[in-house]
Amino acid sequence: MKTIREIFRIGYGPSSSHTMGPRKAAEIFVGRTQEAASYVVTLYGSLAATGKGHMTDVAILDVLKNATIRWEPDVFLPYHPNGMKFEALDTDGKVIDSWTVYSVGGGALEEEGKQGDELPEIYHLNTMTEILRYCEESGKSFWEYVEECEGKEIWDYLRDVWQVMCEAVERGIDAEGVLPGPLHLARKAASYYVKATGYRDNVRTRALVFAYALAVSEENAAGGRIVTAPTCGSCGVLPSVLYHVGKSKNFSEPRILRALATAGLFGNVVKHNASISGAEVGCQGEVGVACAMAAAAATQLFGGTPSQIEYAAEMGLEHHLGMTCDPVCGLVQIPCIERNAYAAARALDTNVYASFSDGLHRVSFDKVVEVMKETGHDLPSLYKETAQGGLAKEYRTKV
Repeated sequence: MKTIREIFRIGYGPSSSHTMGPRKAAEIFVGRTQEAASYVVTLYGSLAATGKGHMTDVAILDVLKNATIRWEPDVFLPYHPNGMKFEALDTDGKVIDSWTVYSVGGGALEEEGKQGDELPEIYHLNTMTEILRYCEESGKSFWEYVEECEGKEIWDYLRDVWQVMCEAVERGIDAEGVLPGPLHLARKAASYYVKATGYRDNVRTRALVFAYALAVSEENAAGGRIVTAPTCGSCGVLPSVLYHVGKSKNFSEPRILRALATAGLFGNVVKHNASISGAEVGCQGEVGVACAMAAAAATQLFGGTPSQIEYAAEMGLEHHLGMTCDPVCGLVQIPCIERNAYAAARALDTNVYASFSDGLHRVSFDKVVEVMKETGHDLPSLYKETAQGGLAKEYRTKV
C-alpha cells in the first residue's frame, strides 16, 4: 500500500474524483505541452454525466485557459468510469499530444497499465487481517504500524490535515445562506449548532455531531477547503467525530493525530484492495468507508483494543453495503450532505457496540471490503455517480 497522504488530500471541493482529480490531470498535461495553442478535453462516463454539477469543467478550464470541453456521458471506457482524454493542438488544429487518464477517487489519477501516481509501496502488509495479527503479536497499535511505515514525518502532515479539518468545521458552523447550484439548498449547520446547545446530554451530543458533519460537507459543497477522508463527498464524517470527541473529552492533539493515522490505515486498506470511488462502487465506497474510518478512530480514542477497533470499522462499512451514489442534479448536496451526518452518528454507535464486545466476530473487515467491491461492480451504472437513477431520477421526474 502507498502512503495515507493519498487518503488525506488537502484541497477544494466539491468532488475529489470530479474536481480535484481532473484539475490535477490538467496541471500535469499543461506542464508537458507548453507549446500547445489550444486544447480539447473529452470527459467520459460518470465524469461527464455529473461533471457540470461537480464543476469538472470549471476545474479544468481554470488550468487550461484555451480549452474546449466535450461531454460523452454514454461512453464508458473499460478501465474506469471516470475517464478523460486530453488533446493538445497546434495553431493549425493538429493534435500534437494526447493523454487518456482516469480519476479513480480521492483525487488520485491512474493510467491503464501503469502504477497510479508513481508513488512507492511503503506498507508491507496490505490486509487488515495481516495488520491485526502483526499488532497482536508485536503489542503495537495500528498507529504505531503507520509510523513504522511512514516515518515520524507523517505527524507533521497529519497535524496540517487536522488543522484544515478543524477550520472547515468552524467555517461551516458560522456560514449561512444558500449553497451554489440549481437546488438552492440552504445551509443547516449553523442552525443545528445553535439548537444543539439548548439540549442536554445525549441529544446535544448527537446534534453537535450532526452540526459538525453538516458544516464540513456544506463547506465542501460550496467549493471550500477541506480534506478528503477518503473523498470530498464523504469529507464530513471523520472530522465531525474527531472534532466532537476532541472537544467534549479533551483529548490531546497527539491522541487525535494517532486516531487520524489509524483512520487513514483503514481507508488505505479499502483503497488498495477495492475502491473509494463512487463512480466505481457507489456511495458505499465513499460514505461507507468514511464511517469505517471514523469508527476506528473513535474506538481507538476510547481505549479499544486492536480487535475492537477492527470490529467497529467492519460494522461501519458493513452497514453501508449496497449504498448507491445518486446525487441529485449531479451536485454533492442531496443526499450526500445528510449521509455524512448520519454516518458520523453511526460511527459513534459502532464504537459503543464494539466496546461492549471482546472484539471477536465472524465477518472480518477484509471480507466486507471484498463484498463491497463485488457489490459495487454488480451495481448498474445508473447508481454509480451518473445522476441517472435512484434519488436523482426521482427528483428530476417530479420537477
